[in-house]
Amino acid sequence: MRLHREVCWLGWLGASIFLGTSCKARQPPVEYRASATVKDIMDSMIDPSADALWDSVATIVSAAGTEERAPHTDEEWKNVRHHAIRLVEATNLLLIPDRHVAKPGEKAENPEVELAPEEIEKRINENRATWITLARGLHDAALPALKATEAKNPQALFDAGEQIDTACESCHQKYWYPNAIQSRPAQK
Repeated sequence: MRLHREVCWLGWLGASIFLGTSCKARQPPVEYRASATVKDIMDSMIDPSADALWDSVATIVSAAGTEERAPHTDEEWKNVRHHAIRLVEATNLLLIPDRHVAKPGEKAENPEVELAPEEIEKRINENRATWITLARGLHDAALPALKATEAKNPQALFDAGEQIDTACESCHQKYWYPNAIQSRPAQK
């Protein structure tokens, strides 16, 4: 009798696993519909959110004295947390296939320093793995900021700001203004 129950239980378990995996296999692939450009996402989500995180914790020294800036109230922490969530999740939007860098006809704001949007898109498409790595790098750099807001830890939020800056610059130097570093005059 005991053996019969164990065989029945194992049969039920096997059938459950089979049905669970076969149901997953039948789901149609997700088709993303990218409407905004990378530039749109940067201008509306990533830049404002990163700026809000960087500006939320600071030490400002002036003739009037030293001001320590940090969120204090629950509402202030909630606001900073919203920016952290927006930054973390916006990195996923960058990974949607077939998203254009800019609208047709858009030009670089400073063509002497920046690459044209078409050149940026070409570079992304030529080495998509690097683009994915850099977008995930920003995601991973922003996660400590999100955790810092949940812990209401100003120092951890400040520290995360440097990681976010490094992740942003790594991507910008690859895709936005790669020649700017090379064209700088040597420091004496």
